Amino acid sequence: MANILVIDDDPQVRFWLRAALAHGGHQVREADDGAKGIGLYRREPAEVVLCDLYMPGKEGLETIRELRRLDPAARIIAMSGATEGVGKDFLPVAEKFGAARTLAKPFDLEALLGAIREVLSAGSGATTGPSQ
Repeated sequence: MANILVIDDDPQVRFWLRAALAHGGHQVREADDGAKGIGLYRREPAEVVLCDLYMPGKEGLETIRELRRLDPAARIIAMSGATEGVGKDFLPVAEKFGAARTLAKPFDLEALLGAIREVLSAGSGATTGPSQ
């Protein structure tokens, strides 16, 4: 199936995503922050990147922008929950920065796999155009 890179600082979220995606036949690599995720992507681009928005160090919006500069065809799905009451509000911003899809945490396996199928079948790039 697909080669997927998961960038999320929460080890429990990464564990759940890895288990769910591996069960669906996908190959999964993980990074616990944006800088490490970008390093992994540089070494071996992924077909889909799942990127959390709130992480220490290089946060998600910055990571998405850098991935889009590195590879304008990158297929990125931004993920976020309500962090201090504002997390989900940044999902539309993630689309403007280059995410092809967004997922509000918590999400279920069906929503996750559906989003991955959607970005893979849509080809590459963001639905809202490249970031400025």
